[in-house]
Amino acid sequence: MAQDAPQDTTRLAAQDTMATDTLEQLIAETPMPRAADELFDDFLFNFAANSRLQMERVAFPLRVIRNGDTTRVDKSKWKRERFFMHQDFYTVIFDGEKQMELVKDTSVSEAVVEKIYFNTGAVLQYQFKRIKGAWMLLEQKTEPIKSNYNASFLEFYHRFVTDSVFQAQSLSETVLFVGPDPDDDFAQMEGIVTPDTWPAFAPELPDRMIYNIVYGKPVRNSERKIFVMRGIANGLEVEMTFEHTDGQWLLKKLVN
Repeated sequence: MAQDAPQDTTRLAAQDTMATDTLEQLIAETPMPRAADELFDDFLFNFAANSRLQMERVAFPLRVIRNGDTTRVDKSKWKRERFFMHQDFYTVIFDGEKQMELVKDTSVSEAVVEKIYFNTGAVLQYQFKRIKGAWMLLEQKTEPIKSNYNASFLEFYHRFVTDSVFQAQSLSETVLFVGPDPDDDFAQMEGIVTPDTWPAFAPELPDRMIYNIVYGKPVRNSERKIFVMRGIANGLEVEMTFEHTDGQWLLKKLVN
């Protein structure tokens, strides 16, 4: 697979950052329409980009739970949370196609944004709820990764992205690949990726910290995970389907 020259990579990264900053500025300068409260994603982008809106949508004094201790953060002590707006992508972990449909479900009234730190083994959760039609941040909670409902997959994922040998061993015998057709800009092509051809298709994945958004109630002990990496202003879309088979997680499908 052809790689960009270092200077091209730097230029493209700068363009992505500029595009993200421009998007954030545009959101911040535009009053949030009422319809943005219908879908959590629409609200979240506004919440992260608009500092004034954020102050209005945090239930102060905010309840903060850490190591079993509960404290409160007053409005004057709150530090603005931009979530993933400072980077050009974000990640989400779904339990299957049905859960992916919740992103566009206007009946969803609970959501959790998770910051998953692999270096400290902690998950910082921001718990939102829609109250009288308006999304509000009600609680911030920190828990160890091992206590998270995605614990098994998160442990696997971190090793998958940091250990190339383990990554190769975690591929299904054949991985279904779906990607753009080089001969037709408007068509998709399907094929099979084998372990020996994997390096040419393997996407670059974050390994220090990732985000996750839980729409509605999480599913514990799910045997399937769909890891999605989405660009904010650059059209990036990577979807990886993993299944837990015979005691181990295996990559079954890659959509690029």
